[in-house]
Amino acid sequence: MNDDQLLRYSRHILLDEIGIEGQERICAARVLILGAGGLGAPAALYLAASGVGQITVVDDDAVDLTNLQRQIAHTTARVGQPKVASLAQAVTDLNPQVQLQPIAQRADAALLDALLPGMTVVLDCCDNYRTRHLLNAACVRHGIPLVSGAAIKFDAQITVFDPRHSEAPCYACLFDPDAQFQEVQCATLGVLSPLVGIIGSMQAAEALKLITGIGQSLAGRLLLLDARTMEYSRMHTAKNPECKVCGPATHAAL
Repeated sequence: MNDDQLLRYSRHILLDEIGIEGQERICAARVLILGAGGLGAPAALYLAASGVGQITVVDDDAVDLTNLQRQIAHTTARVGQPKVASLAQAVTDLNPQVQLQPIAQRADAALLDALLPGMTVVLDCCDNYRTRHLLNAACVRHGIPLVSGAAIKFDAQITVFDPRHSEAPCYACLFDPDAQFQEVQCATLGVLSPLVGIIGSMQAAEALKLITGIGQSLAGRLLLLDARTMEYSRMHTAKNPECKVCGPATHAAL
């Protein structure tokens, strides 16, 4: 690390659990963020501020005036721009040492299979049930930990799915990919603006823990937040032995 990096990341380096070695892991990390909106914006900003070396962001949407109530990386001047381009500008302004690769297209299995090799950790910051399952399946195939977050109205959740551990559940263990699921979006139901910032920041924290190997991740635990009372509840999650994505039969077929 050079003198500028030692100064920029000094508050991390002062932490015994991180130190210079941990910060070097952060600077060498590669992170994929799916979604550049309410969750992806704060997650990307905190990861960039922390020095994550390479961040790839996938989103096919453009900045809209209604996004600015909560999507803090975007500005009024950038309304109409692709969200990934706006986020790339915000990250560059914050930390020019970080490389952000913007991909302005909708994620599909082929794109994810092309992007995931070599990634350290993946963040699910999208708002589409089918896309969440595509991302989960890709992370299982490539053995990459997935930090999943969601928020709507006053309710939010966050967990980690870590396929590097055989006993850990995946997203499909909790939510059946074949279930008939009615999408709920803040465009119709609304969302408390700081709530996505809380969860997006927690996703960044979980990603940094996974990168540095410190603490205990949320793998096997689903954390639920009710912002009306600002109370957290926790559910323990278990692997589904019959899971169509990460179950033994699936791995035997691969």
